[in-house]
Amino acid sequence: MNTKSKPMPSLRSDKDAEQFVGTADLSKFDLSGFKPMRFEIEAKSAALHLRLPQALLEAVKTRAQAQGIPYTRYVRMLLENDLVKSR
Repeated sequence: MNTKSKPMPSLRSDKDAEQFVGTADLSKFDLSGFKPMRFEIEAKSAALHLRLPQALLEAVKTRAQAQGIPYTRYVRMLLENDLVKSR
């Protein structure tokens, strides 16, 4: 941690977070522990059932775990990324 950096305060609500981000100089805080996040807003209104070889499913689960997300979200992310690339 940089000696000039302060630790992030504990924010207990969205309102606290909005107020903090709106008024704080974030360059003075240690953000090294932050990770990018994706927020899923759209409701899931359809389901896909897919049969896979066990080894492939285990590989998908391992990759998802390495990224810190559930494997179903990882599969959805792969599908979304492929569709964006193919445009």
